[in-house]
Amino acid sequence: MDPRTSAQDVMRCDLCETAVVQMHCDTCLVNLCTACVGKHMISDESKDHKVVKFQARKSTPLYPECKSHNKDRCEMYCNQCDIPVCLTCLASKQHLGHELSKILQVVGEKKDIIIKEKNELNETIYPTYQDIVSDVQNRMSQLEKEYGDLSTAITKHGEDWHREIDKLLMKLKAEVDEMKNTQLQTLQKHLDEISKKMSDIKDEINSMETVTDTNDLSKLFSVTSNVHTYRNLPHKIMPSLPKFIPGKTHGEELSKMFGALSSSSLTSDKHGYSMKTPQKSPEAGSSPPVKQLLDEPETVTNIDTGYFKLYNVACLSDEEIWTSGTGSTMKLFSINQGSRLKSIRTKSGNMPSNIAVTKSGDLVYTDYNGRTVNIVKNEKIEEVIRLQNWEPKGVCSTSSGDLLVIMDSDDNTQSKVVRYSGSTEKKSIQFDDKGKPLYSPSSFCLRYVTENKNQDICVSDDVANAVVVVNQSGKLRFRYTGHTPAPKNQSFSPQGITTDSQSHIPTADSNNDCVHIIDQDGQFLCYIDCGLSYPLGLCTDANDNLFVAQLRNKQVKKIRYLL
Repeated sequence: MDPRTSAQDVMRCDLCETAVVQMHCDTCLVNLCTACVGKHMISDESKDHKVVKFQARKSTPLYPECKSHNKDRCEMYCNQCDIPVCLTCLASKQHLGHELSKILQVVGEKKDIIIKEKNELNETIYPTYQDIVSDVQNRMSQLEKEYGDLSTAITKHGEDWHREIDKLLMKLKAEVDEMKNTQLQTLQKHLDEISKKMSDIKDEINSMETVTDTNDLSKLFSVTSNVHTYRNLPHKIMPSLPKFIPGKTHGEELSKMFGALSSSSLTSDKHGYSMKTPQKSPEAGSSPPVKQLLDEPETVTNIDTGYFKLYNVACLSDEEIWTSGTGSTMKLFSINQGSRLKSIRTKSGNMPSNIAVTKSGDLVYTDYNGRTVNIVKNEKIEEVIRLQNWEPKGVCSTSSGDLLVIMDSDDNTQSKVVRYSGSTEKKSIQFDDKGKPLYSPSSFCLRYVTENKNQDICVSDDVANAVVVVNQSGKLRFRYTGHTPAPKNQSFSPQGITTDSQSHIPTADSNNDCVHIIDQDGQFLCYIDCGLSYPLGLCTDANDNLFVAQLRNKQVKKIRYLL
């Protein structure tokens, strides 16, 4: 596991790699045990090592080295020369008469600027690009429809003509297709450029977040903002459709009699888009309130499901949950009463691999044997997706109404997450930036996927014993491989995965009979250990109550873990 992409807590000494960490060098950013402190101090006597307790790490400012006087640290800043300076610089009178500031003051001002620009990227620029993408996609869809109408008009007009004009008919339709393809290609190129900028903006946001949390001032000064380049919004491309002008059926040259197409065009209006103004959600009115983790999670209720083995749970509301397990029946239970309200049998009679509930309250389930994803509307089952050579396993419904499906190839050599809008595949996520697989294929029928509030895609990879989190575009953000010591000192075995209003990522650990709570960046927060019995499926309701499907006792446990 590469520690740079692993988010689990490093609790071992960086020198001996065996003893528990107790100290930290703020100068070198190295974790140490007490026995290795002396060895580290003499490893490089040219440095002024600031060794503090591990809990107080990053408390000492790491001043940048002077570019003119090696090994000297700069604690002042020359406003006239716009550079950090050390005491030797000041003594040499190079900055005599110049206005000086304490470097920590300058750092504070620079952090404020970075935070302000990061907020602008997050709240204004990136949402504007999202709107632009939606606008271009809508124009492309409308273009497809109108060009289809155009082709239909030509076909109907051609029905009045004799067989000898078929070649002319085909020629004109080919011209329509050529015009359409030219305009669509132009719009697609425009869309790709916008999507690339959006990815760059997200990368810059992540970079800024990393820098503002560090105490390495050199890294802070190395940040170069590109916000000004993103303020210049892309031009709006406006396709102009040709018109079909029917000709008379007698008395003129054949091609003129049948009709001709006017020319098409694409215009670019650089003033077509305006920057999105940040607005509060009419439903929420503000950001979700900050909730703290309870010191001791509380079991609210247990619901007996009657399955031989219980695998999955999905919240329909604060009062009802869907469940699935062995057999082909999915059951709806009242949370407060613990009684069964409804049962739905899968269309094929196969056991559902996973279940989810859409924003509109419809039940979705995967049939890995039948290779289908299905939706239940008014107790009628509709097949939404049918796969070839792939088995759908985990499924979740996203904030946009799309479906995320994790699937394995029939030969169990590949695994990927695919985003669907209805039955249309929008994006496939399978490899990292180096072309290596993000997910391990599994022969087990149960797999779990969810979308976080920040639109990260979270997958529990039980083969690799890791939670794999990528951003919306599919770029790897981190892998979480567990935390030690675990309640039962067993290896991390991630199963069900869900999220809450705080963007926490609860993950069931079947080996240790507990649930791990990590934050949106993969940092371990706590365990939930409430006498669970082989936890598998997870979900949360609107009030951040956690529901755990337990394999062994066939119960769904409702747990309160946030204040």
